[in-house]
Amino acid sequence: MADWKTGITEAYKADKSELKVNLGVGAYRDDKGKPYVLPSVRAAEERILMKGHDKEYAGITGVPSFTKAAIELAYGKSSPVLDRIAATQSISGTGALRIGGAFFERFYPNAKTVYLPTPSWANHAAIMKDSGLGVKSYRYYSKETIGLDIDGLLEDIGNAPKSSIFLLHACAHNPTGVDPTPEQWRAISEAVKNGGHFPFFDMAYQGFASGDTDRDAYALRYFIEQGHPVALAQSFAKNMGLYGERVGTFSLLAGSVEEKKRLDSQIKILVRPLYSNPPINGARIASEILNDPTLNKQWLGEVKGMADRIISMRAALKTNLGQIGSKRDWNHITSQIGMFAYTGLGPEQVDRLAKEFSVYGTKDGRISVAGITSDNVKYLAQSIHKVTA
Repeated sequence: MADWKTGITEAYKADKSELKVNLGVGAYRDDKGKPYVLPSVRAAEERILMKGHDKEYAGITGVPSFTKAAIELAYGKSSPVLDRIAATQSISGTGALRIGGAFFERFYPNAKTVYLPTPSWANHAAIMKDSGLGVKSYRYYSKETIGLDIDGLLEDIGNAPKSSIFLLHACAHNPTGVDPTPEQWRAISEAVKNGGHFPFFDMAYQGFASGDTDRDAYALRYFIEQGHPVALAQSFAKNMGLYGERVGTFSLLAGSVEEKKRLDSQIKILVRPLYSNPPINGARIASEILNDPTLNKQWLGEVKGMADRIISMRAALKTNLGQIGSKRDWNHITSQIGMFAYTGLGPEQVDRLAKEFSVYGTKDGRISVAGITSDNVKYLAQSIHKVTA
């Protein structure tokens, strides 16, 4: 993953065109193409500074006020299962996935293989393999429809060995931006239950996908309602812009309060040799935002603002393509969700975009919608039209 990111960034930086566009960046940008620090994060930092905290180590499972609030955000504040959630702070979503991989490798004897969607975030396979697990795939994205291959997905779940582990993107699927509908999630839940499979959710974009943190947690909460055991990797990199602070959680739903205590103990045993304990600053920022009602309301508004900008840029790109006269069906641009979009462009078209128009994306046609701005969307549409006409 690092190679193509580095290549795109270097090519973009070396390009002298004043019209150049970088659609390979994996972080949110504002409408001027600049990194964005949320005002609620700045306010939380000021409050933390005024409190004069020390810099002592956190416990093995992190800052308690953060993990409690993070779990409530994911599972719901009024969820009846909160007292059965075993959780630990993690080094962002990557660290949460790694802890999950280690847990399954050690304590889930029924399966040593994780099924990943095709495609998935590039680091998923590496994390699971490094945890000592095998990796297989299930169908997800259809190149023909530029949408979800729900029939292939359900068939692959049904054909997998009993009690397999299925990694599911909770919302804003990375890299395609293609999410199941609630009806499709219900079908997926039924297929997973019929196979006795273990769902492992990766939720890196809660709130950032639709602008509504509850809506984005639909799949996780529905699976719990249906009686599934679940594991969850959470990240606050995207929805709080805390990329470099590395803030996340890993959690498991236990069958009972007593089992939850045993899981807590085993998670500590896993974490201790991995990194001893997690960093405190980002967790304190997130905790301040999640636990203070005024700051929390402000943050929810800012998250919605980021999500709405992404949604508006999708709409603007589709509108401009239509106005230019493109005869292609671009409905997938607005039906997809989240920071990334699969355009349906082929490698040759992507190559032409870079060489002829200074527009940089990945060879598979994926673009970061965060790289689109009010100033460059018309030029981007014109460039895409010229390579697809």
